[in-house]
Amino acid sequence: MRQAPRRCITAFGSSRRDLDHASYRDVTELSRKLALAGWDGMVGGHQGMMAAFCKGMRQGGGHVRGVTLERFPTPPDHTLSEEIRARNFFERMGMLIEQGGAYLVLPGGLGTLAELAMSWDLLAIHVLENRPMILYGEMWQDILASLEKQLLFSSNQALQYIHYCTTHEQVIAAMAQEK
Repeated sequence: MRQAPRRCITAFGSSRRDLDHASYRDVTELSRKLALAGWDGMVGGHQGMMAAFCKGMRQGGGHVRGVTLERFPTPPDHTLSEEIRARNFFERMGMLIEQGGAYLVLPGGLGTLAELAMSWDLLAIHVLENRPMILYGEMWQDILASLEKQLLFSSNQALQYIHYCTTHEQVIAAMAQEK
């Protein structure tokens, strides 16, 4: 009997190398659990939160596609299953957003915020079909509250696409609802 294809979750997050060990371990364990639950992964690089995500996915038996930039060298110690080299940031972001069947937004900075904003708006205006968008980590609570209060959303239903999660169990439950 043929096994059903695994769905792919795109992870957005910080590429900083100086992450504290607890955050790195937490994201590694979360992504390992996602792989065990039947998900493969896609990331835009191979450092920081993305490296932790890749490591956990691989530990859980998942496949991780990296959509990296031609302008940055690939480090020899990366844990990607496969690498696609994008010419520029826009090509990279397009692949990450369009090919992901779900989004996991990890702690990050301006790049992560840009990836969140683009994918969230495309969901809200129905350019993309409905898929889960999970904001993981406590940093997102205040940001989400501020956005909800201050932004003029392109759709009245924009907030319905967001799952705010602070535990692995919440993430796994949100993903299970979408499978």
